[in-house]
Amino acid sequence: MLSTNRESPPPAAGRAAMKKELPDQFKDHRHVWVFIELERDQVHPVSFELLGEGRKLADKLGVQLAGVVLGPPGEATWFAIAEAFAYGADLAYLVEAPLLADYRNEPFTKALTDLVTNYKPEILLLGATTLGRDLAGSVATTLLTGLTADCTELDVDADGSLAATRPTFGGSLLCTIYTLNCRPQMATVRPRVMAMPPRGNNKIGRVIQHKVSMIEEEIVTKVLGFLSDGQSATANLAYADVVVAGGLGLGAVENVKLMKKLARTIGADYGCSRPLVQKGWMPADRQIGQTGKTIRPKLYIAAGISGAIQHRVGVEGADLILAINTDPNAPIFDFAHLGVVTDAIRLLPSLTELFTHRLSPHSRDKLAN
Repeated sequence: MLSTNRESPPPAAGRAAMKKELPDQFKDHRHVWVFIELERDQVHPVSFELLGEGRKLADKLGVQLAGVVLGPPGEATWFAIAEAFAYGADLAYLVEAPLLADYRNEPFTKALTDLVTNYKPEILLLGATTLGRDLAGSVATTLLTGLTADCTELDVDADGSLAATRPTFGGSLLCTIYTLNCRPQMATVRPRVMAMPPRGNNKIGRVIQHKVSMIEEEIVTKVLGFLSDGQSATANLAYADVVVAGGLGLGAVENVKLMKKLARTIGADYGCSRPLVQKGWMPADRQIGQTGKTIRPKLYIAAGISGAIQHRVGVEGADLILAINTDPNAPIFDFAHLGVVTDAIRLLPSLTELFTHRLSPHSRDKLAN
């Protein structure tokens, strides 16, 4: 593998000097695959986001884009395949088996590894979800190939190598990583890092079915039941249209309520930067940034957040960023669309009062939409 600072990528001659001849067993690897994450009959939206990125990579390489679905026999798996075609896949690979009803590392790793070994993709993308991270690491280890985790950008260079960019050194740098001598080239991407592509009407394509060469008796892990973590009902930051978040500039835990009140007034969800979680002022499921949630709202209001790169990579996909900070040199002003140099503790109540008097319930709904 080759890692390089994103801002000064190595010239082609430099990469060529480091690149060994691709082993013969990898020379026939073609096409871009996206793992379609299906859990409890629901397709995770990150799968569609990855199909959008996979489509770009496949078009640049002149190859096909495939969706990969693993699950139990039934309507849910075929619905996932239909959605993969609607979001741009040219073909789909399907492994149906009762032992794939719930996610377990052993059968999923076996099924996906067998697919890769038999059909030989050159690029394999998975969502950096709890499921995707577990599966990606196991598959990469089994196949003895490289895996770049939590990517923020994907591209292919002139010689067709996957250029996977991710934060490194505690989020202070962005580096681009190449897997030059192994296949498939694997990467994971967190939800909402990539834009959601438009959904098309194509629900027809070639489906290649494959059987998993494993039986239930060979699997050590057993599913005894399912218990929801309950977070989906309390925090859906990744898919909120309007988000208000607070940072250390709020000054004290009692001032968090100012940020929450504004969020309620304008029909927004609310979050925070990492220091507030570390202080115990906010729960971890409300954290926004590299080690928290990645968001792409229509409007993001950042109150008292300095804007370090760890936070930036989680919010820079927002359509409009309004930053409030007392420091005119705060990093957040480098990427915010609008900035107010003032104390968030003073401005938040004023905004709340303004919106309370100016926004009817209908207007608040329009703001959210």
